[in-house]
Amino acid sequence: MLFNSYTFIAFFIVVLLLHNLTKFPWTLKKANLLAASYLFYAVWNPPFVILLWISTALDFVVGKKLYHEQRRSRRKLLLAISLVGNLGMLGFFKYGGFLLDNFVLLTTALGIDFQPARPDIILPVGISFYTFQTLSYTLDMYSRRSEPEKSLLDFSLFVTFFPQLVAGPIVRPNQLIPQFKTPHVANSTQLMQGLFILTMGLFMKVVLADGMLSGSSDTVFAAQAPLLQLDAWLGVLAFSGQIFFDFAGYSACAIGIGYCLGFSLPQNFRYPYAAIGFSDFWKRWHISLSTWLRDYLYIPLGGNKKGNLRTYTNLMTTMLLGGLWHGASWTFVVWGGLHGAYLCIERAFKPKKLIEPLPEPVPVKAASFAPAFLRGGTMNKFFLALLTFFLVNITWVFFRAPDFPTAWRMLAAMFGQSENGTAVLSSLGILKVSVVVGGMIATHWFLRNTTVLDVARKTKWWIVSIVWTLMLLALILSQESSSSFIYFQF
Repeated sequence: MLFNSYTFIAFFIVVLLLHNLTKFPWTLKKANLLAASYLFYAVWNPPFVILLWISTALDFVVGKKLYHEQRRSRRKLLLAISLVGNLGMLGFFKYGGFLLDNFVLLTTALGIDFQPARPDIILPVGISFYTFQTLSYTLDMYSRRSEPEKSLLDFSLFVTFFPQLVAGPIVRPNQLIPQFKTPHVANSTQLMQGLFILTMGLFMKVVLADGMLSGSSDTVFAAQAPLLQLDAWLGVLAFSGQIFFDFAGYSACAIGIGYCLGFSLPQNFRYPYAAIGFSDFWKRWHISLSTWLRDYLYIPLGGNKKGNLRTYTNLMTTMLLGGLWHGASWTFVVWGGLHGAYLCIERAFKPKKLIEPLPEPVPVKAASFAPAFLRGGTMNKFFLALLTFFLVNITWVFFRAPDFPTAWRMLAAMFGQSENGTAVLSSLGILKVSVVVGGMIATHWFLRNTTVLDVARKTKWWIVSIVWTLMLLALILSQESSSSFIYFQF
């Protein structure tokens, strides 16, 4: 069920009405939310709800035993059961075909003719997100960061809460489970804020990502002939804007829906294209994933506590696995490797007192991320932000390209190495990309240290009303978008 569909609007109205019925006890309201979450997920493929049940039951039981078990060997065994169970399902459904293809390539290189039948594996939507979410609970129990959850209902709702189930934010147990302990119903202010954020998220997805940018991005990356340099760059910039508006739009929808129900979900984006450097970028882009990788992978590997060589190795390992998390393709591994290399290079040239291991989930002043000779002036910081954005766009080529030949063709065109380039974008497409991406960069820069709600609170009500009305009109004129969110495939 897509947020950008009339079906979801009807579904959400029913859920909201039932959640606000005063005569219902809180336990029944939570059960209603759980049933709604299973229905929301079952719309894609009903049998895959079984995977949610398995993951929920496995981590609920193992987590409780992990917390109370004192024997070291038994604790490791229990942790292994959870890891194998969760990562095993993720590995089979998401990476089964990828591993088989690479095994066939290896056997061919060794001179062995091995042609197995292609497995017909359907990827369960959102499996990467809810797998990491449930694993965070098990890992927290192993390290005894918090006490085990006693209520199976609350834990099940934590795993399956429908606003963020299929594309995040990836929520930690201590961020959501405590909210289920007491009745949560939105007051009038929360409801208005939630509806405004939901509208903004849908506007970002339907109008900007799908309506303004996806066409140009798809046209450029689908081109088989050499491209003009301008068209290649505009295609990459179009995807840069598309993936932000698409993914940040989903996160905004999830947060807005949570507000409407009286719950608070963590922020997942903080104007990432205003980042000054790559540690700053990962404090602003997909924050729930970057902090998950920091806390459950980078730090357990040793973080930055075991010398520079080990630190760089840990950074590269974390980002390479982060790339692979996004998709079963070597292009995603290269994307992650480039970001790992950027982080290592940035770390090597930063003053030591400014170095931080991986993204912190709190905002920081932009100037602290610039090398010493660039700190001080707004123009210097803006230049460094543009340089960061330029290098991030290089990585998006590998993220968007379906294969390496397409990526090399795009990079060759972008850097003027293609002969007899062909123009594939129309004048209208060029105008759309230029206006939307230019506006996106300007907005990120001027709002980089604030939030939309903070701006709305400081703005006169009638101006907010006009902006809200214009977004709604644009959504109505755009009609229903049938395009799923990009991160559903991850």
